[in-house]
Amino acid sequence: MDEHNGTLRDLLQLEAHGPDTFVGDGLEYPWGGLYGGHIVAQALSAAARTVDEEFAVHSLRAYFIRRGDSSEPVRQEVDRIRNGRSFVTRRVVARQAVGAILNLEASFQREEDSADVQTLAAPDVPRPDELEPDSWSRLFDRRMIPQDRLAPPAVGAGRSTGWLRVIEDLGPAGTLQQRTAFAYLSDDLPLEAALRAHPTWGPKVGTNTLELFTASLDHTVWFHRPMRADAWHLHDFSCHTFIGGRGLTVGHVFDLDGVHVATVAQEIIARER
Repeated sequence: MDEHNGTLRDLLQLEAHGPDTFVGDGLEYPWGGLYGGHIVAQALSAAARTVDEEFAVHSLRAYFIRRGDSSEPVRQEVDRIRNGRSFVTRRVVARQAVGAILNLEASFQREEDSADVQTLAAPDVPRPDELEPDSWSRLFDRRMIPQDRLAPPAVGAGRSTGWLRVIEDLGPAGTLQQRTAFAYLSDDLPLEAALRAHPTWGPKVGTNTLELFTASLDHTVWFHRPMRADAWHLHDFSCHTFIGGRGLTVGHVFDLDGVHVATVAQEIIARER
């Protein structure tokens, strides 16, 4: 379990430290370093602090550069790349004493009328109230779907699927608070999907017999429709390719009504120790 006694809202709270520079707290996680979703969510929050409220984030892309130090605060430096009439772009570099630990770019869009076309359906899986909680953090609840209750993925191999929600009430759907909280959650499941696709490691996932070095390389989120990170959402990931020690996973996220609210992609590195 993590050692944070506050709320996720507290963790994502940033203090201004000069023009377009913000500082957030670190947090001790079970594995020693910082959780990738932690840094991504803080960087997104910093970017949004420099954007007018009528623009909502619709996508982000982050590269993990170095392992974060949980004992240090994280300094988020924002570069105002572009202010357009419909779209705004920001770049954020997250730094600690060792140097840059993450680079993130985020795009924000002014709301506009459009057709709403959903082409994917949520998979038929058990609902969260039918499953046992197994979260590693006090900040969110997680209910994983057992592998014997999952069909092979429609695309790719390996599968990591579960229901996640933030514990605290974060207010109305579609707000920045909800989307930064979702960014925090979105880094939880991709790694397992990539490992399950591996011909040797896949059968051993969850057995505590794997001795691997693993890390996230990059992380992308597309926000499609208003959502609440504090309500149950199904995160359904599969691995689309594994080569050079790198596994690419893609996940689709649905609410309890089957609405496709977001898509997440992540590339990971995995090596035997």
